[in-house]
Amino acid sequence: MFKKVLIANRGEIALRIMRACRDLGIKTVSVYSEADRAAKHVRLSDESVCIGPAAAKDSYLNISRIVTAAEVSGADAIHPGYGFLSENAEFARIVEEHGITFIGPSPQIIDIMGDKGRAKACIKNAGVPVVPGDNTATRSLSDVLRAAKVCGYPAIIKAVAGGGGRGMAVVQSEEEVRTAFPVLQKEAMRAFGSDDVIVEKFIENPRHIELQFVADKHGNAVCLWERECSLQRRNQKVFEEAPSSALTEKEREKIVKTTTSALKKIGYTNVGTVEYLYKNKEFYFIEMNTRLQVEHPVTEMITGVDIVRTQLMVASGYHLEINQKDLALNGVAFEARINAEKPKTFTPTPGKITAFHAPGGYGVRVDTGVYSGVDISPHYDSMIAKLIVHAPNRKEAILRLKRALSEMVVEGRGVETTIPLFQDLLENKDVIEGDYHINWLENFLKNNS
Repeated sequence: MFKKVLIANRGEIALRIMRACRDLGIKTVSVYSEADRAAKHVRLSDESVCIGPAAAKDSYLNISRIVTAAEVSGADAIHPGYGFLSENAEFARIVEEHGITFIGPSPQIIDIMGDKGRAKACIKNAGVPVVPGDNTATRSLSDVLRAAKVCGYPAIIKAVAGGGGRGMAVVQSEEEVRTAFPVLQKEAMRAFGSDDVIVEKFIENPRHIELQFVADKHGNAVCLWERECSLQRRNQKVFEEAPSSALTEKEREKIVKTTTSALKKIGYTNVGTVEYLYKNKEFYFIEMNTRLQVEHPVTEMITGVDIVRTQLMVASGYHLEINQKDLALNGVAFEARINAEKPKTFTPTPGKITAFHAPGGYGVRVDTGVYSGVDISPHYDSMIAKLIVHAPNRKEAILRLKRALSEMVVEGRGVETTIPLFQDLLENKDVIEGDYHINWLENFLKNNS
């Protein structure tokens, strides 16, 4: 087992990893920018190292400073958390070259899955159903027009290096391709450093269902069932549920078997998530996230598996302690992402938190790095807490989430939160019945603006 782990992240996920390390008797090293000097993850770690100014490119995205911090502190492993460098193959490669364990899959897998075209080809060869389309990366307008015509309109153009819901454009005609393609290329180059794209058939109003999995270095892989992530805004997840209320037991078993088989074929190790579109009882692969995800707590609640602890164990060479046959599915869990944003427009509202009260009680969990007096920085993501609830069934889980939202207090100068949005959603018949798709929330916001 590792003796000391450096956590290359901040906020609630840094604390989440730190606590899992402590449970295993592992020392922790936090890194922080000058803007995060008073952050909770800095205060609670065994050691801390300042890695630069507030701007992420000079601190949390600075590979050389993070690796140097690991070497200076004597860390024998680095956990990247999510976001920042978590899916950067070059970072994982450099970490390994310095004799430090990267807590995640191999740089080769990260590299493949970070390219939508190569990921789609790889996963298709492993027996997983994919969205119809051309997975050959291109920068050519004529290639895009040809591919869109072959797969049929509406089509979707995707930046191969895109992620987090960014770098996509839905087109309904050749004229729209000619208009959208150059704009998307410029955005992709600016955001991801590559303007290569692929083209797929656009599946209208599907659900977004993802499978959480973990694999060890000894050929074992287990799927921790699925999460429903269909409530999204601009392809960004807002609200998650586990398991999905849309799947039958037979469908669940089939996609778990397919996914697990593919993971073994491609030689995946550590934690990850396969994301699917689901419509008319059919699954279509869209991407694989080669990291821990924001919404992992809902899976932990319904399985009783500590995913971060499991990450640490398998990264250090241990066999998986769980198997698919004995993995129970227990109850229903929801996660509401509480952001410092206006609840209708999602405009960030950074500022100083003057009062913070987390809800409690049976079946309630709050993952946060916020406390009264801390500043919500404009330099980073606006999520300030994840509110997770668990109950024996969906009806009770909704009631529990309503209660928890009513107890939660977040006040600050100029700070607004998305709490009112979730309170409105939980009064909506479609949400109560689980009858929604990936465009439902956009339509809801438009109709209630």
